Amino acid sequence: MAIRQPNIRLVISVWLAMAIAMLCLVSPRHSHALDMELQSVGMRLQIGEKSHVIGALQPESFHESDIVANFSLPWAHQFQSGWQASTRLLTHAGVLRGQNDTALVAVAIPALAFGNGSFMIDTGLGLAWLSKHRFALQDFGGPLQFALTLGVEVPLYRHIAAGYRFMHYSDAGFYAPGTIGTDMHMVELLYRF
Repeated sequence: MAIRQPNIRLVISVWLAMAIAMLCLVSPRHSHALDMELQSVGMRLQIGEKSHVIGALQPESFHESDIVANFSLPWAHQFQSGWQASTRLLTHAGVLRGQNDTALVAVAIPALAFGNGSFMIDTGLGLAWLSKHRFALQDFGGPLQFALTLGVEVPLYRHIAAGYRFMHYSDAGFYAPGTIGTDMHMVELLYRF
């Protein structure tokens, strides 16, 4: 009898979902949704091509470009060193292009961020909606995908910041076993409020 190997995407997705759930449990009870404020807006473009998705070979190459709106969420903790841990809601909407097909994409990701007032790094797990999930060489499995991200922001001039973002879309095998998502390396230009 063969031992089945764990699905690494599913393990990562479950781990991040549990981490975000734990953050929600430690958030202050007096916080309200009205405490959410627009933090930055901007645009994002993919750089380079990626043929491997976390743990698998990607049959089709994808390119994404989108507009971004990031919101600060109520929970934050200031450390004595001057660094701050906080929560954010990362949203973007744009276009995902395959070889012969194009899909609209809308994404919302709750994220944990660490920063010192100018430099910021964040990571999170959320959901992405694709208007088209079957492309010429690749099927994402369905329209709703998990969206995993890791990003870095640095200030450029006054309210202008630049960033790098790694994005991973995947259904983590929920629609069918063997579906493959996509990984993207992206650059951002942001206006911070």
